[in-house]
Amino acid sequence: MKQRKIHRYSMIRRYGKIIDALIKYEFGYIVDRMGLRNLRPLRSRIRRREKVLKETDTVPTKARMMLEELGPAYIKLGQILSMRQDLIPPEYANEFSKLQDDVQPFGMGEVEKLIREELGSETKDLFGYFEPVPIAAASIGQVHRAKLKSGEDVVVKVQRPGIRKIINSDLDIMYSIASFAEEHLPEARLYKPVGIVEEFERSIKAEMDYTQEGRNADHFARNFRDNPRIYIPKVYWDCTSTKVLTLEFIDGVKSSSFEELNSMGADRQGVAIDVLKAFMKQIYDDGFFHADLHPGNVFIMKDGRIALLDFGMAGFLSQDMRNLLIDDLIAITRGDTVLYIELLRELGSIDENTDLSALKMDIDQLIYKYYGRPLRQLNTALILEEMINLLRKYQVRVPSNIALLSKGAMTAESFGSLMDPDINLAVIAEPFAKKAIKDRLRLTNIAGSTYRDASNWARVLHKAPIKIGHILDIAERGYLKLRFDPHGFNRVVSEIDAASNRLSFSLIISAIIVGSSFIIQTGMEPHIWGVPLLGVIGFLMAGFLGMWLVIYILRTGRI
Repeated sequence: MKQRKIHRYSMIRRYGKIIDALIKYEFGYIVDRMGLRNLRPLRSRIRRREKVLKETDTVPTKARMMLEELGPAYIKLGQILSMRQDLIPPEYANEFSKLQDDVQPFGMGEVEKLIREELGSETKDLFGYFEPVPIAAASIGQVHRAKLKSGEDVVVKVQRPGIRKIINSDLDIMYSIASFAEEHLPEARLYKPVGIVEEFERSIKAEMDYTQEGRNADHFARNFRDNPRIYIPKVYWDCTSTKVLTLEFIDGVKSSSFEELNSMGADRQGVAIDVLKAFMKQIYDDGFFHADLHPGNVFIMKDGRIALLDFGMAGFLSQDMRNLLIDDLIAITRGDTVLYIELLRELGSIDENTDLSALKMDIDQLIYKYYGRPLRQLNTALILEEMINLLRKYQVRVPSNIALLSKGAMTAESFGSLMDPDINLAVIAEPFAKKAIKDRLRLTNIAGSTYRDASNWARVLHKAPIKIGHILDIAERGYLKLRFDPHGFNRVVSEIDAASNRLSFSLIISAIIVGSSFIIQTGMEPHIWGVPLLGVIGFLMAGFLGMWLVIYILRTGRI
C-alpha cells in the first residue's frame, strides 16, 4: 500500500465537508459504518438540513450529485470510474459519465502571471494577439485563442492556479478514506479502493502535465504522417510547459454540426469510416490509441481532412499486450474457454479467490453465443460490455489500459453510429483483426517467439546451478528463512493480543482486590470509618478499573 504523509489537522475541515456531503445525499450509513460521524462540524449537526433530493432520484444519481458538489478531484474520479465497469455496476458508470466539470473561468491577470512564471516571458512578448476571454473552461484549466508573433493561429491551454494543491490535498484524503474503508468495511476490499485511488492519481497527474499531452500529440502525428485523411495539430514547444500547452488552431467544423457539414458537402459516412479505421490502426498497428473520440474531438477541415483533438486521454498497449488481445480473439472465435481463462490469468486479472469453475461455465455460455460467427457479424462494443459485466460479477479486475481501451472502443463506435447509423465497427475491424491474427500465427513469428523463449530458458538454466548453490549454502549455515504471510493473519494476531491484554488487566484487578482484603484483615492504620484506609483505596481502584473494563467490553462487543 502506498504510504503518504497525511496532514490531518490542516484537512479536518475538508473531512467535515465530505462527511456533510455523504449525509446530505443519504449516504450517512457509510459514515456510521466507518465511525466518522464525530468528525462532522458542530454547526452542521445543529443546522437544519435543506432538502436537495427528489423522491425520484436514484442512488447512482445521488452519488453523481455528491461528486459534483465535492469539486474537481472527485468529478475526475467519477469520470475515471465511469470507464471501469469492471469495478462498479453499469448504472453507476452510466450516471458518472454525465459528470461535467464546467466552471467559471479565471481572469486574464492570472493567465499572464502563469505564462510569465512558466515560459519566462510576458504574454505580449510571446503572442501577437491573445484573446482574454477563454473559448472553454474546466476545473483543471481553460483554453484561449491566440496568434504567435510569427503569425500562426494557435490555442493556448492554461492550467488553473492552485489546482495542484487542491488535487494533492484531496488525494491525501482519498488515500486515508480508502485505507480506512479497506480496514473497516469487508465488502469494500473486493473493490480495492486504495488501488482505485492509485490509478486515479496516475491519471490526474498525467492530465495536469501538459507536456505529456503535447508528447501524445507528437506521437499521433508520427503515426499518421503517411495518412492523407487524418490530421494532428502541431505542438509549439517554445510556448509549452507543464502548465501551458500551445497547439495549432484547427479551422474546421465540429463533426456533430450536421447542418454545417452538409452545407460544405462533407461525406458523413466517409468520415465515420476513416475515423474508425484510424482507431483500428491505433490498436492493432501502433499500440497507442486515442481513448476519447467523441464528436467534440473530431473536426472536419475545409479541405476535407479529419483533425483529431484533445490528446489527454490516450492509452498504450505493449506488443505482449496486443498479442494477448489477439489470442483472446482467437480463443473466442475458436470457442476455447480454457485458453481464454489462461489469458485472463496472464493479464493478472485472476487470483486465488476467483471461482474458476463458475467463471468457466459463464464464459462457455458467452463464447457459445458468438462461436462460429464471422468477425463482421460481431458487435465489438457489445461483446466488450458483456465480458466486462461478467468479469465484474467474479471480481476479476481488468488492467487499467484494457479498461481504457474498452471505453475508447465504445466511444469510437458511438461516434460512428452518430455519423452513420448503419455503420458496423466489426466490419471496419475485420481486416485489421484478420491481419493481426495471420501475423500472430505466421511461422516466422512463431519461430521468433520460440527462439526468444528458448533464449530465456537458456539463461535460466545457465544460472540455475549457481542459484541452487547459493540457496544450499545459506541453508547449510542456518540462515534460510521462510516467510509466512497468510491473508488476515495480522488481524488474528491483533485479536489474540487484545484478548491477552484484557486477561492481564483482569488479573491485575484481581490482585488488587486480594491485596486490599489482606490489608483490611491486618487492621493497619490509618483508618477511615474504622477500616484501614489503604484497603479502602485498593477496593475503590479495583472497582473503577473493573467498571472501565466492563464498559470497554460492552462497547466493543468483544467478550
